[in-house]
Amino acid sequence: MQWETVIGLEVHVQLSTQSKIFSGSRNAFGAEPNTQASLIDLGMPGVLPVLNQDAVHKAIKFGLGINAEIAPRSVFARKNYFYPDLPKGYQISQYELPIVGKGFVDITLEDGTVKRIGVTRAHLEEDAGKSLHEDFHGQSGIDLNRAGTPLLEIVSEPDMRSAEEAVAYLKAIHSIIRYLDISDGNMAEGSMRCDCNVSVRLKGEEKFGTRREVKNVNSFRFVEKAINVEAQWQIDELESGRKIQQCTVLYDSAKNETRAMRSKEEANDYRYFPDPDLLPVEITENMINTMRATLPELPAQKIERFMGELELSEYDARVLAADRAVADYFEQVVKESGAKPKQAANWVSGDLLGALNKNDLSIEQSPVSAAQLAGLIKRIVDNTISGKIAKQVFEELWSNGGTADSIIESKGLKQETDTGAIEAIVDQVIASSPDQVAQYLAADEIKRKKLIGYFVGQIMKLSKGKANPQLVNDILAKKLI
Repeated sequence: MQWETVIGLEVHVQLSTQSKIFSGSRNAFGAEPNTQASLIDLGMPGVLPVLNQDAVHKAIKFGLGINAEIAPRSVFARKNYFYPDLPKGYQISQYELPIVGKGFVDITLEDGTVKRIGVTRAHLEEDAGKSLHEDFHGQSGIDLNRAGTPLLEIVSEPDMRSAEEAVAYLKAIHSIIRYLDISDGNMAEGSMRCDCNVSVRLKGEEKFGTRREVKNVNSFRFVEKAINVEAQWQIDELESGRKIQQCTVLYDSAKNETRAMRSKEEANDYRYFPDPDLLPVEITENMINTMRATLPELPAQKIERFMGELELSEYDARVLAADRAVADYFEQVVKESGAKPKQAANWVSGDLLGALNKNDLSIEQSPVSAAQLAGLIKRIVDNTISGKIAKQVFEELWSNGGTADSIIESKGLKQETDTGAIEAIVDQVIASSPDQVAQYLAADEIKRKKLIGYFVGQIMKLSKGKANPQLVNDILAKKLI
């Protein structure tokens, strides 16, 4: 039987406000447990929530960034459930009237095609606290630092048909929130988490199958693995004649399996009702226009500009524009180095990002700054060093810092551009290689291109890699006739 996977994602994004969504408590990661929780966050009797305006502004910016409808009036509700890390016994969220309505995100698939994924809604809510199990024997600890952190929950349509599409969509959302500067998107710290709604159906069927929700997946790799293993489990169940029961499941990355946690709650289980302590949020056209004026160049626009103005390939443009910090780094390198954009792109997307990935570092943690890399590329452009020597300089910059100029000077890496000196080495190599010269002179044009590599290699060896490659080839072309 031919099965089709149907996927919808609920992405929870922690907004990077200075304070929490309904209190003045500091909104920051990494503090000692329960040091950033006020009486409001603790749900003490008699306290009243006050809405954080910056959270509203960030939600509007996201809505504009995905071409979504912005509701002129939105309402906060109480979502009632009982869990140790939810001190009030309810979560303040939005239900019937969210702040952001229908929008869309375009994703590019591996074959280059573009697919549009619908966004149903994005609503504001407060995060819950965190239960800690590892450090307590037979008990759980509760850290309420996260309680009240502003969240934007982004709910997609069930438009994705593979784990690869889901990851591409999630990466697009991650890129957008980083460009808009509304969240750092750090999945390791929980700034962005994902619930995956997964179902399967026979190809050609219109009716959706019964879905199971994989909760709180916190990396792109685990999202792909969790969806694939869950879809396969459902297919195996159905092909064995069993039915799928709607429920919430957890993904165990160590065992690469999903396991049922609880039956899936419906909206009526939460007994939603408007929060009596919070007024409806009224959003004016003037506020929307003000937010629109602050929007930066978004990933799709940057890709288009890189391909148009800078004449980069679509692949290079997408790699460099995927992360705002990488794109800014690249543009600084182009500006300061005087290099052609393609040359700068090769260094940033190849050498730099390769080294960062190998060492599991972000662009913000790079030991080589944009100014340092620009200084290195500048010396390739003006023929002070060759591309090969530049690799040595880059390794030294990465390991020990400094500047390209100081490294070139201290290690004597300056490229030999004296025509007379290079010509003497060429003569020496030709004189000591009569057999290779004879083969070269007897060969046709195609074979000559291969044979000349021998001479270039010997010359570079004698010059300790310092001879200007272009001059070497020019002089050889004149001598070997």
